[in-house]
Amino acid sequence: MNTSTKILPKRKNIAIVAHDHKKAEMMAWAEKNKEVLRSHRIYATGTTGKLLEDVIDAPVHRFKSGPLGGDQQIGAKISDGEIEMMFFFWDPLEAQPHDTDVKALLRIAVLYNIPLASNTSTADFLLNSKYFEEDYEMSVMDFDGYLNRQIL
Repeated sequence: MNTSTKILPKRKNIAIVAHDHKKAEMMAWAEKNKEVLRSHRIYATGTTGKLLEDVIDAPVHRFKSGPLGGDQQIGAKISDGEIEMMFFFWDPLEAQPHDTDVKALLRIAVLYNIPLASNTSTADFLLNSKYFEEDYEMSVMDFDGYLNRQIL
C-alpha cells in the first residue's frame, strides 16, 4: 500500500478515553498536564469528558459513553481525519462489556497511524515530545488502491 504525508498541526485534536477503573489515574494525569491540554481541542467519551472539563477547566467535546457507542464515534472521527491523537487509559485487568468496540477503536488508531498512549508513562512521553507543541509531518496510508480494487 502506498503512503502519503499529513501535517499534524500545532494545535491538535486529541481524544481522551478512560475506563472506569482508570478514571482516577486519568484525572491525576490531566490535572498535572492541564495547562498543556487546554491549548488543544479535547474530545472524550461520556463521563470521562465531564471529569476532564472539571479538571482542566476547559471545554471538552463529549461523545456518548463508550458502551453506548462513544468508542465508535471517536473511531469514526479518527478515520475522517478529525482526531489526530489519542490517550486511552484502558484497564487490562477488567473485562469490558464492549470489548469488541475497544479493540476496534485501538485498531483504527493504529490503522490511521495516530499517536496513541495507553498508559500514563506513554502519555507523558507523548506530551513531552518536541513534536507535541509543533507541526508534525506524519506518514499515512493511501487507501485509494484498496478502495478501487476489483472484487470478483
